[in-house]
Amino acid sequence: MYDLIIIGGGPAGVSAGVYAARKRLHTLFITADWGGQSIVSEDIQNWIGAPSIPGSKLASDLRGHLESYAGDILTVLSGKTATNLQKLADGTFEATTSDGATHTAKAILIASGSGRRKLTIPGAAEYEHKGLTYCASCDGPLFSGQDVVVIGGGNAGFESAAQLLAYCKSVTLIHHSDTFKADAITVEKVLAHPNMRVIKNAEPIRIEGEKFVNSITYRNTEGEEVTLPAAGIFVEIGMIPNTDYAKEAVTLDAYGRVEIDPWTQATTTPGIWAAGDCTNVKYHQNNIAAGDAVRALEDIYVHLKTRA
Repeated sequence: MYDLIIIGGGPAGVSAGVYAARKRLHTLFITADWGGQSIVSEDIQNWIGAPSIPGSKLASDLRGHLESYAGDILTVLSGKTATNLQKLADGTFEATTSDGATHTAKAILIASGSGRRKLTIPGAAEYEHKGLTYCASCDGPLFSGQDVVVIGGGNAGFESAAQLLAYCKSVTLIHHSDTFKADAITVEKVLAHPNMRVIKNAEPIRIEGEKFVNSITYRNTEGEEVTLPAAGIFVEIGMIPNTDYAKEAVTLDAYGRVEIDPWTQATTTPGIWAAGDCTNVKYHQNNIAAGDAVRALEDIYVHLKTRA
């Protein structure tokens, strides 16, 4: 019986794991891989304490930090995913992993993050990390002074465009509809920029390039195919939380995100907390995830040490 099971190997999970070990909580740490979404980024410039760090190095550093605490207090189960989570009759919890094993604990922290909804048109997979990216915060500065495209019409798409306008030569947003899901004020502010352009009712159909992306082709409402030169393509078409394994144990919102109390990170199920990109908080960033996980861990510690 563990005090705590942490699920997820990104900044949230690792931050909680380090704090749990330092507080001497008997902890099982379950992760399929390390680093979270940012592992795909070649140059992360907003991870506090590192002006520039590749995603692979961030993942390695996170893993090394956590594993330095491994031993009698922290058990790391790497290369495994959680496939089911349930509350037992005695009030403890059972997590089943992809190898069929079951593990029990007094408390759970869900930090399994989310994955970007991928663009599936021809060329998208081929040019991922070669001009096509899913993180403007991570990769945007690499395209300084260049013409780029954002795909999406929600707040994430417009917020990415706003970031890119700070250093790119031009930003063109391609949206499949005539209306935007983003907040009206955000739309108005971004569209007012002289280097911003929007193409509505456009369906991206292929991405082309040589070593790197150099164009995207879309189809308009008249059925015409239009090719737009672009050095970079930023995709913001939604996120898919990695929470399916927990749907019987906690309350999820309409998007599959874990509903939490932002004051404590506690879920609607006593004894389960959640942090990071899998939760229904307003903003998702590496630094936010790490901080939220520390908040959760502090509350978990109080819970475990004061329970009857």
